Amino acid sequence: MSALTLKNGGLVPLAELEILDFAAFAAALRQEVDAQGRIAALFAAPAGEQFDLFALVARDRQGQLAVLRSRVGTRFASLTPELPQVHLFEREIAEQYGLVPEGHPWFKPLRFHPSWTGRDAWGRDPRRHPLVGEMDYYRVAGEEVHEVAVGPVHAGIIEPGHFRFQCHGEQVLHLEISLGYQHRAVEALLPGTPAAKIAHQMETLAGDSTIAHASAYAQICEALAGTPAPPRALAIRALALELERLANHVGDIGGLATDVGFLPTASFCGRIRGDYLNLSAELCGSRFGRGLVRPGGTAFDLDASLAARMLERLEAVARDTRGALEIFFDSPSVLARLEGTGRVAAQDAAALGLVGVAARACGLNIDARRHHPWGAYLDRFDHLVTEDSGDVFARARVRRREINDSLRWVRDALRDLPAGPSRLSLPARAARHLAVALVEGWRGEVVHLALTDQDGRFSRYKIVDPSFRNWSGLAMALRGEQISDFPLCNKSFNLSYCGFDL
Repeated sequence: MSALTLKNGGLVPLAELEILDFAAFAAALRQEVDAQGRIAALFAAPAGEQFDLFALVARDRQGQLAVLRSRVGTRFASLTPELPQVHLFEREIAEQYGLVPEGHPWFKPLRFHPSWTGRDAWGRDPRRHPLVGEMDYYRVAGEEVHEVAVGPVHAGIIEPGHFRFQCHGEQVLHLEISLGYQHRAVEALLPGTPAAKIAHQMETLAGDSTIAHASAYAQICEALAGTPAPPRALAIRALALELERLANHVGDIGGLATDVGFLPTASFCGRIRGDYLNLSAELCGSRFGRGLVRPGGTAFDLDASLAARMLERLEAVARDTRGALEIFFDSPSVLARLEGTGRVAAQDAAALGLVGVAARACGLNIDARRHHPWGAYLDRFDHLVTEDSGDVFARARVRRREINDSLRWVRDALRDLPAGPSRLSLPARAARHLAVALVEGWRGEVVHLALTDQDGRFSRYKIVDPSFRNWSGLAMALRGEQISDFPLCNKSFNLSYCGFDL
């Protein structure tokens, strides 16, 4: 077999991973996608004078992950024309290593940093730090067609990002999104970084997804050590992950209410989001869950008295949540603004590789908790929420239904935590292996992959935040819409700038 298969949280020896010639690698990827596989990650790693390409394919129906490997020089044939899911991955590889995917239809930098190898795929001076956004933007020509530039400085406390609209009157013909202002070079820093420091870096990849990224990193370490976290720790992690989902879903619905001028829900959700964050703080002292998840388990335990206190507070905030959502979704004026706005077709969502809320709102059955379960989700997650209209209303409805599911999950977890320790010490990592972890964060699928060297240290660490996949969905959602609907569409995705920029 050209691909090695494994489960979420698994690992494979690099020596057993066949190195395909690029034509066979491309053909195998096409076959995987034709069989309804998803390309969850595509990345490069140095291999002497050449480079290894690794592809991670999610076979959701089978609950499997497949890994493919090839070796290339400084140029290879772009897969994007046939497999649009890889369009950002190929641009990322070009920027990181100076490799050229020949025939890429939209060949531009992503984060505007110098190449890690000193080789520049765009012919720029490798000694000069490129300016963020320094590229040619797509432009629509025609009478009365005009361009609107928004950002990177925005009218609020928000991360920087640039949006370039091509409009005819109020109608958006095309939106191009340029990020990179938050680039921190995390992937380049991780090899050689002391283990004690890495956990803190993982928690800041996307601050509102602290638990998701910290859990994925912990799974990687546990896979490489061959030592799973104890059941009690896995239950506490899942509890914290669902609290993270609740806080952000409630906050997003409050943001949608703000954008349509529906102040009751906007005000209620702003306060209720804080209540869920405070429940996370009860676990570990941090409202965003920092310091809780660590390789081998959790750094904090949950005793019976604290669980009872949290359960009592949860019941009160759940009542308030239901009330705030009911008045929002029962208001005809609200529904008139949400329904039919910012629609993304299911075939476009699948072609672009969207994940999470954005994908499920288009009817795509993608949820790592269901298809690639881990830890406490192995026996207890059997409900997948989807909508099919692909508009702002569908994205809001997915959040509302997931809020109800998460409330049930947290309630059950607090009532029935497994006994036993909450953390184990881990032995040394396996040398010359590839490990993979998928975690369904509140935005969508978080993917971490690690390669280790002969000493068991990270030689390459790959991170795919769901925002990396879903910003393209926002651009599609604006086509044919009124430019005045951009804030509403943007909030319905609510993507992370720094999660993309890393």
